[in-house]
Amino acid sequence: ERAIRNVKVKQKVSGQFKTENGAQIYAVIRSVTDTCIKNGQNIFAAFKTIAVLKAE
Repeated sequence: ERAIRNVKVKQKVSGQFKTENGAQIYAVIRSVTDTCIKNGQNIFAAFKTIAVLKAE
């Protein structure tokens, strides 16, 4: 339920996602962010690592 809460709040504020791709991107970002918070990791460092790996 906690994982879904952020999506429902986003939906309530903005109404809806404009595209399916936008919804998928939001879900990935929320997933990484929530996982970092749960594991006590630095969110910025995680996204930086993902960007570096994606660039390779």
